Amino acid sequence: MSTATMTSKGQITVPADIRAKFALAAGARIDFVVNAAGDLVMAPKTRDVHELRGSLKYNGPPVSIEGIHRGIAAAVAKRMTRGR
Repeated sequence: MSTATMTSKGQITVPADIRAKFALAAGARIDFVVNAAGDLVMAPKTRDVHELRGSLKYNGPPVSIEGIHRGIAAAVAKRMTRGR
């Protein structure tokens, strides 16, 4: 278990082993949440984009980059004509 001490200004230094485990660096954002049991939980707010892999499901056929670009262009064109 790691321990930190709060300064008179309400600041704490996250212990090195915790920073390493959660890949926290300068500028990292941390959420403070009180869970259902009343415990204070600190959780990193920012994560590596690679952790999102597989979070969105797509059951259709593979789409090329060019196809993606055409789809985006069509959506933008549709939005632009709606706004007029």
